[in-house]
Amino acid sequence: MSKQSRVQNVTRAVQELQDATDLIDELAARRLGVNRTDLRCLSRLTARGPLAASELAAAAGLTGGAATTAMDRLEQAGLAERVRDAADRRRVLVHLTEPGERAVQEIWGPIAADAQAELLRFSAAELEVIEIFLGRALHNQVRHADRLREESAGPR
Repeated sequence: MSKQSRVQNVTRAVQELQDATDLIDELAARRLGVNRTDLRCLSRLTARGPLAASELAAAAGLTGGAATTAMDRLEQAGLAERVRDAADRRRVLVHLTEPGERAVQEIWGPIAADAQAELLRFSAAELEVIEIFLGRALHNQVRHADRLREESAGPR
């Protein structure tokens, strides 16, 4: 198989993975009774732990107002809560609640376990290549998200 054919196969596989991930996210949002923006905030809290509102907004690619609205909805759904930072009482952190942590585990726990089992089948050298590819793919996605965000903002 030619290198170009392999590139096309990998590109197609990534697109199909993105589509499958999108479907899981849609089904998860429906199951949790939240929208996709709220789900993105939930994902950031799961990955990074408690965050200040401004940190959550930046991590989820939202304005401060949009993040506040998402946090309100996540609180209303019982998935997250605002808690004063024990180290700095002026600072408020957004935490997953116990029901939020359980919901995340119920939905994504089996997916993560299966993915880890698959990754363990690769050698350390193969995992290094996968890591490099995913890092570059993430950089590419972030760069193009920024481009699209700037283009949609238009001239001011």
